[in-house]
Formats: sequence, C-alpha cells, structure tokens
Amino acid sequence: MQNEAVLRSKGMEVLIKGLGRVDAERFVASIIKEPFDYTEWQRSLFEGQSVRELSDAAMDSYKV
Repeated sequence: MQNEAVLRSKGMEVLIKGLGRVDAERFVASIIKEPFDYTEWQRSLFEGQSVRELSDAAMDSYKV
C-alpha cells in the first residue's frame, strides 16, 4: 500500500498522461468544487455493459 503523497502523485501522472495537463487540472477542480460520491459514480459508470464488453474494452485499452 502506498502513502497518500505517492498515491496522489501517481494519480496525477495518469490523469495528465490520459487527459493532458489542462484537462487533468479541470477534472480535479470539478471533483473538488461539487459534492462527488465516487462509490455511486463507479456503480453507474459501467451500468448496462456486460462483463464481456468490459473485458473487450480493457483488452483494447491494453493493446495501445
């Protein structure tokens, strides 16, 4: 398990790599400024997708 500082640093690296610096900052700001329930968001994130669809999407992402 990583400490909070390492976790935040790695998380920002992933966000910046995936979104670019500006959009990563916008994403973080959007979460901070409004109430956000991560658990509820996760529950609805993949709603309606089968395990096969999720697996295929993960494998496609891995190939990049």
